[in-house]
Amino acid sequence: MQKYEEQDHRQHDEPAPRFSGVNIPFVGLLGFQLRLFEGGRSQIDFDPRPEHMNSFGVVHGGAVMTLLDVSMGQAARSVQQDMSVLTIEMKTSFVRTSQGPLSCHGQLLHRTATMAFLEAKLYDAQQRLCAHATGTFKYAKRRPPPPGSDNPLDGIATD
Repeated sequence: MQKYEEQDHRQHDEPAPRFSGVNIPFVGLLGFQLRLFEGGRSQIDFDPRPEHMNSFGVVHGGAVMTLLDVSMGQAARSVQQDMSVLTIEMKTSFVRTSQGPLSCHGQLLHRTATMAFLEAKLYDAQQRLCAHATGTFKYAKRRPPPPGSDNPLDGIATD
């Protein structure tokens, strides 16, 4: 089992962590920690901070959906690390409010040469299911951006 202990960057002026070899600045801001990345599976842990809460004092649904999305993307990438993945669609069900330390588990269900079909489940510290998502992702070749480009999308073949 391949485990990852990513460094937690919580300061805005620090560089974003490389998440399984990929720079995802938004993930760095949220403080996600990649723990498992292998064989079509991922585990990402998240210890929410006050700025991740909504007006009810529980983790904001946008942070939950991002965690589910990234978990599925990492599970898809774990079987073909030379490719990027792009979210095509995602369906989320919020089962209960998310509080405290959270752990999200992504699982590749099926893949073709260009597409991946996944699910992710988010659990709280008591191992209660908080949210579930399914998603379709597209594998995209990574290429270096053209000289002088500062747009990271210039390095992804999206067509």
